Amino acid sequence: MSTVIQEGFAPGILREYDIRGIIGQSLSEQDAYLLGRSFASFLAKTLHRELDIHVCVGRDGRLSSPALHEALCHGLQESGVHVHCIGVGPSPMLYFAVRHLDADAGIMVTGSHNPPDYNGFKMTLNPAPVFGKSIQSIGRIAQEQDFITGQGSVIDIDVSEAYIARLLRDYTNGHTLRIAWDAGNGAAGEIMRRLSEKIPGDHFLLYDEIDGRFPNHHPDPTVDRNLEDLRDLVLREGCDLGVAFDGDGDRIGVVDEHGAVIRCDTLLALYAREVLAAHPGATIIGDVKCSQVLYDEIKRLGGQPVMWKTGHSLIKDKMQEMHALLAGELSGHIFFADHYYGYDDALYCAIRLFNALSEAQGGLSSLTADLPKLYNTPEIRIEVDEARKFDLVRQIVERVENMAQQDGTTISTLDGLRVNTAEGWWLLRASNTQNALVVRIESTSQKGLAALHALVSGHMKKIGYTLSAL
Repeated sequence: MSTVIQEGFAPGILREYDIRGIIGQSLSEQDAYLLGRSFASFLAKTLHRELDIHVCVGRDGRLSSPALHEALCHGLQESGVHVHCIGVGPSPMLYFAVRHLDADAGIMVTGSHNPPDYNGFKMTLNPAPVFGKSIQSIGRIAQEQDFITGQGSVIDIDVSEAYIARLLRDYTNGHTLRIAWDAGNGAAGEIMRRLSEKIPGDHFLLYDEIDGRFPNHHPDPTVDRNLEDLRDLVLREGCDLGVAFDGDGDRIGVVDEHGAVIRCDTLLALYAREVLAAHPGATIIGDVKCSQVLYDEIKRLGGQPVMWKTGHSLIKDKMQEMHALLAGELSGHIFFADHYYGYDDALYCAIRLFNALSEAQGGLSSLTADLPKLYNTPEIRIEVDEARKFDLVRQIVERVENMAQQDGTTISTLDGLRVNTAEGWWLLRASNTQNALVVRIESTSQKGLAALHALVSGHMKKIGYTLSAL
């Protein structure tokens, strides 16, 4: 590739948690090369040295990832960085490699759960995420062409066996299980297959072949229709549960033995039992989209519940600040820091869920049977103009603030708008990863859910958008 350096990144691809765009429109190999040069300079400034910088680089299975990976490594090498290429695999394997190899930082080439024509980069320092202001700093370095130079190196290192061994280290279930797995043709496929071969029991695998076209279904396990094949497999084979992973393996989806979807805030409540039994009073973090049941259950178990902003990097950062042992988001990012490293690893979450089943007096559904029954929606995403999404939320905030003064409704603007009423609560926020508004609604009754849905629908109509039916 040409080493003529473009001046800065395209507007809009520097996101809150990562760099992400559409191949051929806002993202190219030149951007990957530019990131290599800029990230190296960012590391030099952060680490206060220009020599002996080591960076791990991995990639997912998207068709555009090999070329982006090559250009990224080229840019890092020309900046004097020693690059350790770990190959194709899930993002958590990249995070593991940074720790396992004691590298300074890592970059994952991945479009995560986005459509096939998207791609991007997730970045990490050892052990902190790179997000927010740090990503903007990288953008300024790129714009100003403030690069270091040197003679770096690029070598291939296979950490997959060490990664699988680390996952299995915390597997404690002595029973044999019947497990359905679905990688959705994402980057976790090969590791998922090799991991399943080492776990006692019967395993049924879907779409473990890594294919960046995602020919079977979109690899986003938070969307119920993407779990239909997994649900059918669980019922057909009489499995104890089914687990699914997103495009880069850092988000989990789960169905129980009856094929019912277990939302990730419910999973967090299950995980909290084990964590709090071993660490009484521990802090556990959920994002603003999580059910009130989660926060109530953490409190009932003697833990310290904390509600925080949505975003895997924001959650990781808050965990380190508060020394939390467990955290998670409704979107499927779950973080263990009791035995594990505090980053989001869906394969590790599956291991911990299998462990929880060892104590079950029945299937997975028996572990959730005692939780209060609430009625809620999954994440409802409404496509909007990228440039207007935050302003649209502000318009609704202004409307609701005026209403709250009249009827006693309480609101939180921690991350978007979360509104508590007598019927339950609802949330509206702008997605940081997509050109979308996100809505979630929860109530103690079906009637209350319908009433809140009608209320939110009215607000959305005022700004020119329609909320999907219940």
